[in-house]
Amino acid sequence: MAFQTNVISSPPQVSVTQYTVHTGLSDWSSNVCDCAEDCSICLCASFLPCILACKVAQENGDSCCVPFLPGAMIALRTSIRSRHRIDGSVCDDWVIMACLPLCGLCQMAREQKMRG
Repeated sequence: MAFQTNVISSPPQVSVTQYTVHTGLSDWSSNVCDCAEDCSICLCASFLPCILACKVAQENGDSCCVPFLPGAMIALRTSIRSRHRIDGSVCDDWVIMACLPLCGLCQMAREQKMRG
Protein backbone atom coordinates (compact mmCIF):
# COMPACT_ATOMS: atom_id res chain seq x y z
CA MET A 1 0.00 0.00 0.00
CA ALA A 2 1.57 3.27 -1.08
CA PHE A 3 0.69 6.62 0.39
CA GLN A 4 0.81 9.61 -1.81
CA THR A 5 1.70 12.95 -0.25
CA ASN A 6 0.74 16.22 -1.84
CA VAL A 7 3.02 19.09 -1.08
CA ILE A 8 1.74 22.61 -1.61
CA SER A 9 4.61 24.61 -2.90
CA SER A 10 2.90 28.00 -2.69
CA PRO A 11 -0.36 29.23 -1.16
CA PRO A 12 -3.24 30.00 -3.49
CA GLN A 13 -3.32 33.56 -4.80
CA VAL A 14 -6.42 35.63 -4.13
CA SER A 15 -7.21 38.76 -6.03
CA VAL A 16 -9.59 41.35 -4.59
CA THR A 17 -11.43 43.73 -6.83
CA GLN A 18 -12.91 46.79 -5.20
CA TYR A 19 -16.07 48.28 -6.64
CA THR A 20 -17.20 51.79 -5.81
CA VAL A 21 -20.91 52.39 -5.99
CA HIS A 22 -21.92 55.98 -6.67
CA THR A 23 -25.09 56.59 -4.71
CA GLY A 24 -25.68 60.16 -5.81
CA LEU A 25 -25.76 61.31 -2.19
CA SER A 26 -24.16 64.56 -1.09
CA ASP A 27 -22.97 65.95 2.23
CA TRP A 28 -24.48 68.70 4.32
CA SER A 29 -23.43 72.10 2.95
CA SER A 30 -21.98 72.98 6.37
CA ASN A 31 -20.77 71.10 9.42
CA VAL A 32 -23.10 70.65 12.40
CA CYS A 33 -20.80 72.82 14.54
CA ASP A 34 -20.62 75.69 12.03
CA CYS A 35 -23.39 77.58 13.85
CA ALA A 36 -21.65 80.95 13.53
CA GLU A 37 -21.58 80.65 9.71
CA ASP A 38 -24.94 82.45 9.63
CA CYS A 39 -25.36 84.90 12.52
CA SER A 40 -29.11 85.43 12.03
CA ILE A 41 -29.82 81.69 12.22
CA CYS A 42 -27.45 81.31 15.18
CA LEU A 43 -29.08 84.15 17.13
CA CYS A 44 -32.58 82.87 16.39
CA ALA A 45 -31.63 79.37 17.55
CA SER A 46 -30.01 80.77 20.68
CA PHE A 47 -32.86 82.99 21.81
CA LEU A 48 -35.98 81.74 19.97
CA PRO A 49 -35.36 78.11 18.98
CA CYS A 50 -39.10 77.34 18.78
CA ILE A 51 -39.53 80.06 16.11
CA LEU A 52 -36.61 78.72 14.06
CA ALA A 53 -37.90 75.15 14.42
CA CYS A 54 -41.34 76.23 13.17
CA LYS A 55 -39.74 78.02 10.20
CA VAL A 56 -37.63 74.96 9.31
CA ALA A 57 -40.69 72.69 9.55
CA GLN A 58 -42.82 75.00 7.39
CA GLU A 59 -40.09 75.33 4.75
CA ASN A 60 -40.00 71.52 4.67
CA GLY A 61 -43.74 71.46 3.97
CA ASP A 62 -44.73 70.41 7.48
CA SER A 63 -46.94 72.00 10.10
CA CYS A 64 -45.47 74.59 12.44
CA CYS A 65 -46.59 72.30 15.28
CA VAL A 66 -44.28 69.46 14.22
CA PRO A 67 -41.27 70.60 16.31
CA PHE A 68 -43.35 70.30 19.48
CA LEU A 69 -44.08 66.60 18.99
CA PRO A 70 -41.80 64.09 20.74
CA GLY A 71 -39.07 62.88 18.39
CA ALA A 72 -40.30 65.07 15.56
CA MET A 73 -37.03 66.99 15.16
CA ILE A 74 -35.28 63.72 14.37
CA ALA A 75 -37.95 62.96 11.77
CA LEU A 76 -37.66 66.50 10.39
CA ARG A 77 -33.88 66.13 10.02
CA THR A 78 -34.33 62.76 8.31
CA SER A 79 -36.91 64.29 5.97
CA ILE A 80 -34.60 67.17 5.03
CA ARG A 81 -31.76 64.69 4.44
CA SER A 82 -33.98 62.59 2.19
CA ARG A 83 -35.33 65.57 0.27
CA HIS A 84 -31.87 66.92 -0.50
CA ARG A 85 -30.29 63.47 -0.90
CA ILE A 86 -27.79 64.03 1.92
CA ASP A 87 -25.80 61.04 3.09
CA GLY A 88 -26.46 59.81 6.63
CA SER A 89 -28.77 57.63 8.69
CA VAL A 90 -31.60 57.89 11.17
CA CYS A 91 -29.09 56.91 13.85
CA ASP A 92 -26.88 59.88 12.87
CA ASP A 93 -29.94 62.13 12.99
CA TRP A 94 -30.86 60.85 16.43
CA VAL A 95 -27.36 61.42 17.83
CA ILE A 96 -27.18 64.98 16.46
CA MET A 97 -30.64 65.96 17.68
CA ALA A 98 -30.18 64.28 21.08
CA CYS A 99 -26.69 65.62 21.80
CA LEU A 100 -26.53 68.90 19.85
CA PRO A 101 -30.17 69.92 19.21
CA LEU A 102 -29.56 73.62 18.61
CA CYS A 103 -26.56 72.97 16.37
CA GLY A 104 -28.61 70.41 14.43
CA LEU A 105 -31.45 72.92 14.08
CA CYS A 106 -29.02 75.57 12.81
CA GLN A 107 -27.57 73.09 10.31
CA MET A 108 -31.02 72.27 8.95
CA ALA A 109 -31.89 75.97 8.63
CA ARG A 110 -28.59 76.75 6.86
CA GLU A 111 -29.17 73.82 4.48
CA GLN A 112 -32.64 75.06 3.58
CA LYS A 113 -31.36 78.60 3.11
CA MET A 114 -28.46 77.45 0.92
CA ARG A 115 -30.59 75.14 -1.23
CA GLY A 116 -33.56 77.55 -1.12
